[in-house]
Amino acid sequence: MGANKRILSVDIFRGITIAAMILVNTPGTWSHVYAPLLHADWHGLTPTDLIFPFFLFIVGMSITFAYSSKKEGGITSDVYKKIISRTLKLIFLGLFLSAFTVHFPFFKDLSTVRIPGVLQRIGVVFFIASLLFIKFNWKVLLGIFVSILIIYWLLLTQIPINGVAPLLTVDSNLPAVIDLKILTSNHTWKTNYDPEGILSTLPAIATSIFGMFLGMILLNKNSQPNQKLKQIISIGILALVIGYAWGTIFPINKALWTSSFVLVTGGWACIVYGIIYYFADILGYENWGKPAIIFGSNAITVYFLSSFISKCFGMIHLPNGKSIHGFLYDTLSSVITIPKLSSLIYAVIVILFYYGIAYVLYKKKIFIKV
Repeated sequence: MGANKRILSVDIFRGITIAAMILVNTPGTWSHVYAPLLHADWHGLTPTDLIFPFFLFIVGMSITFAYSSKKEGGITSDVYKKIISRTLKLIFLGLFLSAFTVHFPFFKDLSTVRIPGVLQRIGVVFFIASLLFIKFNWKVLLGIFVSILIIYWLLLTQIPINGVAPLLTVDSNLPAVIDLKILTSNHTWKTNYDPEGILSTLPAIATSIFGMFLGMILLNKNSQPNQKLKQIISIGILALVIGYAWGTIFPINKALWTSSFVLVTGGWACIVYGIIYYFADILGYENWGKPAIIFGSNAITVYFLSSFISKCFGMIHLPNGKSIHGFLYDTLSSVITIPKLSSLIYAVIVILFYYGIAYVLYKKKIFIKV
């Protein structure tokens, strides 16, 4: 990070977010999950809907920390090479997860592989956001941020679909039209839309730019920690007010990554981060956040492993016909007979397993940079 003193709250925030990602992605059974651990069906917001934008928000913060000093000293070709390299690695890992299967020849037919995905979106957002940060000052970035939100709103609400005004439903929205036209239904998550599609990546970039502003506040040497906290919380509250107000005419929707969604999730990111910052960096209470720091020290590696192993556990079947995942969950649910509780405990056990891996890597000082 570009700062002389590492800001622990950022590492804690990252670790908590990765743990939350694993929690909501690996329940014992999707048939029994507590409502807060599920995405909203379409419009609306649940705690689970905050997790991915929080991570992209952190990507923006990290870009600020990584490139602020380089920006002041002059950007070299090596910086661009590293940005491109990291982008390609993230996209490759995402496509690998989409294409991999445990059955020979170990990869799906390319005609059916989902092209968008979480890691792919992180890669694209990182690439574009990094270039924007390197090229422009905060005033221009603010202009870009506002422009993206307004233009995206106009695109989704003013361009007719099949000759009629868009309804912003699953079957009547511009991002889905574009994805199905360019990618076709063979390469999207659902046959009628993809939550990490092409057009909705535009406001996802805005989410990362929002995170940049927070990073700039934290790196401001002319401001004291308490002043920074007030700024962060104030920005968060303002974003929430505008976002929820805008949501009355442009619904908060993760799948579409609407402009109101950008502001509301960014606002909550400021509030949550502000709380962590207060305890970890202002009051100096660090020990409670150590597990999160360990988790976040190899964030992408842990996330990739959790997704890869989960996929394998669902595909590999034992002699009794059950998948490894099914066998493990059935064993747990035979002891804990409350379905939603056993499903949650299974996910918590999975988190502890990956924490163990992250702990070993951390202790051995192995930090895998993607």
